Amino acid sequence: MESEPQAVRVLKRDALGSVERIERGGTPYVRRLAVGGRLPGSGLVARVLLRRERAALRALAGLSGVPQLVEDRSLVALEDADGRRPTPAQVLVRTWVEGEPLHRARELPLDFFDQLDLLVAALHERGVCHNDLHKEQNVVVDERGYPALIDFQLASRHPPGSRSRAFASRAADDLRHVQKHRRRYTRDERGPAAASERHGAGFGLRRSPLARAWKRLAKPVYLRVTRRFGLRDAEPRRPSSGPWPRWVAARGPRDGSGLR
Repeated sequence: MESEPQAVRVLKRDALGSVERIERGGTPYVRRLAVGGRLPGSGLVARVLLRRERAALRALAGLSGVPQLVEDRSLVALEDADGRRPTPAQVLVRTWVEGEPLHRARELPLDFFDQLDLLVAALHERGVCHNDLHKEQNVVVDERGYPALIDFQLASRHPPGSRSRAFASRAADDLRHVQKHRRRYTRDERGPAAASERHGAGFGLRRSPLARAWKRLAKPVYLRVTRRFGLRDAEPRRPSSGPWPRWVAARGPRDGSGLR
């Protein structure tokens, strides 16, 4: 008989709901509760984002380096930290990714960003664009030193092999954000010289027209609104003064045979 699942702690609360770490039989899980808050319509927005994450994780089932969706009624029906019982439409449960977010990592393998490029490419092969990779906290350095990606609330799904302009633009922006992280962590002698030179100022992907329009027109409004209603994440980032990670031996292909 399976042990009773228990809510361990709340990882995050915001105007869209909360994120909890729960545990059963020594196995940890992450449970997102899209219950909304005081802002009218926040519950609807939260459920839309939860559905996007659920769809993305279903498309990525079995892929190393991303959380796995957990379809378990006992975990879904568990009371939250405040003793309330959310509806199934308000709950998403996924596997826990053990590791440290990029901005807190103390060590990075020499091929970390190469592996991250491969992981993002694997998402795109399945028709998923993350759309939120500018945040360092969404890139995790797992226990073995490989990259993992979390928080797929803004992810978009496209038919595998899509040639649409929307997919091409979003995929390019995903890769551009990876290259921005790479350059920041390897320039000014912070990391491997070869990586820094190969991905220097003349190598990066250009911001797509959609991304440029977002930055110039929509982002200032978005920032004002989200800050006004307390929806804005702190978006922790490693300070420019460091300390920067220590570089260690390359890990090589994930699981001995590359991504699957």
